[in-house]
Amino acid sequence: MKFQEHEAAYRKALATLHNGQLSRREALRKMGAGFGTLGLAGVLQQAGSGRAGAATASVAEPSPLAPKAPHFAPRAKHVIQLFMPGGPSQVDTFDYKPALAKYAGQRPQLVDRKSLRNTKGGLAPSYFGFKQYGECGKWVSDIFPKVGEVVDDLCFVHSMHTDIPEHAGAILMSNVGSLQPNRPSMGSWLVYGLGSENEDLPGFVAMSPRAQPRGKLANWGNSFLPGAYAGAYVNIEQMTPDAAMRNLKNSNLSRTEQRKQADLLTKLNRMHLERRERDKGLEAGIEAMEMAFRMQFSVPDVFDIEKESAATRNLYGDTEYAKGCLIARRLVERGVRCVQLSHSISGYDIAWDTGHGDIPGGHKALADACDQGIAALIKDLKSRGLLDETLVVWGGEFGRAPTS
Repeated sequence: MKFQEHEAAYRKALATLHNGQLSRREALRKMGAGFGTLGLAGVLQQAGSGRAGAATASVAEPSPLAPKAPHFAPRAKHVIQLFMPGGPSQVDTFDYKPALAKYAGQRPQLVDRKSLRNTKGGLAPSYFGFKQYGECGKWVSDIFPKVGEVVDDLCFVHSMHTDIPEHAGAILMSNVGSLQPNRPSMGSWLVYGLGSENEDLPGFVAMSPRAQPRGKLANWGNSFLPGAYAGAYVNIEQMTPDAAMRNLKNSNLSRTEQRKQADLLTKLNRMHLERRERDKGLEAGIEAMEMAFRMQFSVPDVFDIEKESAATRNLYGDTEYAKGCLIARRLVERGVRCVQLSHSISGYDIAWDTGHGDIPGGHKALADACDQGIAALIKDLKSRGLLDETLVVWGGEFGRAPTS
């Protein structure tokens, strides 16, 4: 169908719609262009190759993901959150407490009863040995020897506290700042305030192998913020470029054909907007479709870690979490504002919750799966000059009480 015929069909369908003879869904179906292709329009609203002409660009609204000026000049431009759901024990990882061994078995006189509600014994020392690393002399558990190698590039905060002794609520508090899942997540706020540096990728990407953290969507959701600021979730259990985000590619149309349709859709969208009030829901949907169109060409590249050198892949290691760390670097390297990488090795949504079973075995297995990848991420970012502008945050929703 030629452009003029498409336009005539749209005008006829629109007139029928306003006369009450046809639903909007039916009108879109009859003219052969559903919401699944609305995303093409935004690509051609911009000047340059593959973009619409100056007339269209001049009336196009700016992308909600466009970079925004901060209130003050920052050092960090990106955030990589290495989230350990389940509560990694602080006294078995990075918070050295040798006095626990001295007073092992004793019941402390002044305690927070909430934090001891499931305990029966007295003070319990760490299950692991500790060593000093780096020029700073930081004490690090034996289960994190690779992270120990980069301690001089890290800052350890041992003053964190929570009064929420329950995983689901504490995870929400960590990622949303509220016990209720009706607030925007940290990553959504960051993208809302600062925008993103790559219009072909989401500003906020959340990843995990096998299991999503307890609370799932709320941990990277946008809540009452526009849909453009929601995190895009990726399961990295079986990571291949095509499996990263499914159903992105249009197997029926070439990119050239899609661009031809986008010319028409851009004009039709403008005609439609002229006849109705501003609709945030529809705008969010259109923005999501626009992003989906762009992502079908950018996502396969960013998730193809085989393009990295053998030396880089060996630096990170071969675990699922290590590959996630490498992808996180590739994402921020391409301008993604915020990346959340949650940890799981068993499909358990609070994997680090080993306090009711085998703490030594559970923590050792979990650390083995992420230690090399985390250290490699720090080294790799530093070697590429990205560490100075990337805030890497490791932690869980809480630790463990120092009792057995």
